[in-house]
Amino acid sequence: MSTGLLAVIDMQRVFADPDSPWATPRFAEAAHGVRRLLPVFGDRVTFTRFVAPAEPAGAWRAYYRQWPFALQPPDAELWRLTDEFAARDGHVLDAPTFGKWGPELADRVGPGGRLVLAGVSTDCCVLSTALAAADAGVEVLVASDACAGADDPSHAKALEVMDLYRPLIRVVTVEALTRG
Repeated sequence: MSTGLLAVIDMQRVFADPDSPWATPRFAEAAHGVRRLLPVFGDRVTFTRFVAPAEPAGAWRAYYRQWPFALQPPDAELWRLTDEFAARDGHVLDAPTFGKWGPELADRVGPGGRLVLAGVSTDCCVLSTALAAADAGVEVLVASDACAGADDPSHAKALEVMDLYRPLIRVVTVEALTRG
């Protein structure tokens, strides 16, 4: 299986910290899957970071009224990648949106390329990125065991929904991606 580009979605402190309102309970399991994928992709890895906009607009205003703690600048501690991923040299893409698919990620994937997704949360930013990339005509693989959701049922439902988009989106395992 040709590797493509690995997009590691939002492996940030705000989702790793068990005391955070946005804690992802199985963050450590997702991180383990990501660590297994990194050597396969080498320099073909993009880490993404969800960051708050300087000034929320539209429906985002109501969202940040619900989550005011998150209205912090991009260099705030909560938005940093966890230490194990921040230490990696590589490409980092910041976005104030759930979906990370856009011109910058499209350029990294290239025409006719493949996008492999891992990270958090399966039921939000991974799902939003996968659907937008598939709509753009990109082959998308989601590494189910290198992702984690807000909870186990939400993770499973998001994987099930993405798998409905076959052959545009395929849910696979880390093992399938690492064995070639």
